[in-house]
Amino acid sequence: MTLQNRITLLMVISSILFISAFTTIQLFNQTQNINRFNSYRANMASKIVKDYLEAALKQSPANEAQSYIQSNLKELKDTNIVEDSIVYDEEGSIIAATESALIGETARYKDISKAEQLKYLNKEDRWFLPEIDNYRKQLDIFLILKKGPQEQLSYVAKISFPLANIQQALLAVYGPVLLSIIIIILANIIFGYLLSKTVIGPIKMLNNVTKTIAGGDLTVRTHIDTNDELEELGETFNHMTVELIKMKDRAENANPLTKLPGNIVIHEEVTKRIKNNQQFMVIYCDLDNFKAFNDKYGIAKGDEAIKLTADVFKEAAKLKGDAGDFIGHEGGDDFILLTTPEKAQGVADHITSEFDKRVRALYSDEDLKQGFIIAHARDGSVKQFPIMTISLAGVTNAHRVITSYGEVTNIAAEVKKKAKAVEGSVFVIDIRKESRPM
Repeated sequence: MTLQNRITLLMVISSILFISAFTTIQLFNQTQNINRFNSYRANMASKIVKDYLEAALKQSPANEAQSYIQSNLKELKDTNIVEDSIVYDEEGSIIAATESALIGETARYKDISKAEQLKYLNKEDRWFLPEIDNYRKQLDIFLILKKGPQEQLSYVAKISFPLANIQQALLAVYGPVLLSIIIIILANIIFGYLLSKTVIGPIKMLNNVTKTIAGGDLTVRTHIDTNDELEELGETFNHMTVELIKMKDRAENANPLTKLPGNIVIHEEVTKRIKNNQQFMVIYCDLDNFKAFNDKYGIAKGDEAIKLTADVFKEAAKLKGDAGDFIGHEGGDDFILLTTPEKAQGVADHITSEFDKRVRALYSDEDLKQGFIIAHARDGSVKQFPIMTISLAGVTNAHRVITSYGEVTNIAAEVKKKAKAVEGSVFVIDIRKESRPM
């Protein structure tokens, strides 16, 4: 099924749902109106029936009460005041009914039990008991019939009135609902057709471009000229494609061990801050005695040291840095953290203190106890190497103008050399106002 047909179908379905809801509301309201009318009719009829039958009961001789009540009940039915009614005594024996065949029969147990309830209500000066019979869809009203004021109850009269049914309500709302159905369906079919014509083209274009991008061509762009949200969607789609290219480049450049961005992204981030005239501090990292550690404990342990350093950098940026701070991994044990000059000292202090605490877990108890490891130096000789420490070098444009990423790396090389000359974990910042030997 085509998109156009689906849109039209959806509009038709929504129309049907709307019409169903509209019809349901109309039927409900009409049913309520019918029920209100029947309720009013029941209240009026109940009063008339009670007065009429009690009058007959009082006037009749004791041995002719049943025939008097039956005669009066028939008159009430003939005048359409009641349609369905029975009168029975406390034992449930029916003495009169609108259907004469019921006379002499026994009322339902449920109806008989109403006699006791009516006696109780009589004490509260209430003379009727209404009840809805959901099974028969009718309203039953039970009345107290008394021959004299001193009696609690002589007989019970049950009057039944039909509740509104769906057929009655449908007949009442048939015309308006049918007209509404025709108008709504036609209007929605036309609207659905116009909507599909104005939307289908741009969506097809977006679909084709998406397939092209999925095939690996990220250079394709969409051109939608509708001057509305669809055009805005097309522009957003094009922007997303540009960002996908950047994300692809970053993913390809990310360090496989730490998943941190590599040199290309580091270059972009520093250059962006330079172009935006933002003050920044680039903190370069170098692990002291890392090669000796890696040689003795192996590559796997060396990787643990690298990941530990990455975790400490991430934690420092989160706890002590700014929201826009950036962490990169140039490779090996070389990391950078890009922050603001104001946050740099706090970030660096966290890195040095946490690194010194956590790095000890990578060494054996024996090496920790003696405070060094024995490994081969670069010249092949066997030497003692202290427990690893971390040297941090800070390069900032807070004191001087820096115009390029290359300038940052050149300054960093000098500052790192100065930092590594200091024993232990340290943070050295370049505060020179111009390039001169440190």
